[in-house]
Amino acid sequence: MVNTQANLFTPLSLETAPEKSLPLLEKIQSSFKFIPNLFGTFANSPILLESYLTLNGMFEKGSLTAPERHLVLLAASIENDCNYCVAAHSTILKGVLHVPAEVVSAVRSNRPLPEPKSNALVALTREIVSKRGRVEAQTIDNFLAAGFHSDQILEILIGVALKTISNYSDHITPNELDQAFRSEA
Repeated sequence: MVNTQANLFTPLSLETAPEKSLPLLEKIQSSFKFIPNLFGTFANSPILLESYLTLNGMFEKGSLTAPERHLVLLAASIENDCNYCVAAHSTILKGVLHVPAEVVSAVRSNRPLPEPKSNALVALTREIVSKRGRVEAQTIDNFLAAGFHSDQILEILIGVALKTISNYSDHITPNELDQAFRSEA
């Protein structure tokens, strides 16, 4: 079901954002070279923007690699049916992190990934989201057998929390897909 209140919140810019959002948006613009519409929408609530960026910073400090983190974010976004985040993370995986297109396509199509470790990571993430954390013991056993550690299950929860915020926000007030992400729509 698509929300009919697409304009409930509009993405804000450096010129229109609340003062408390400005330093965060400046940092985002410096990193991305533009302000993605999702972050512009988050800027309507400086506390949401700060919370999301802080949680993301903590996620980056974990033991999962950058490609693994973005596979978690992509898999969660697919399970949550968020077209904006699916396109954004597909773009980052392929363009920035140089993950092969066939890996991204497999995640997006719910097909097994060619590499067992990534496959176990994506399967666990999907199950955490789809079953609201009630993961089968076999899924966890497969994750651990693939070479991950038990504490990394808890790190995945941070990624799921990030995507709950961004995916649900985009459901409440859908964002126009930024030009940078449109090739992965």
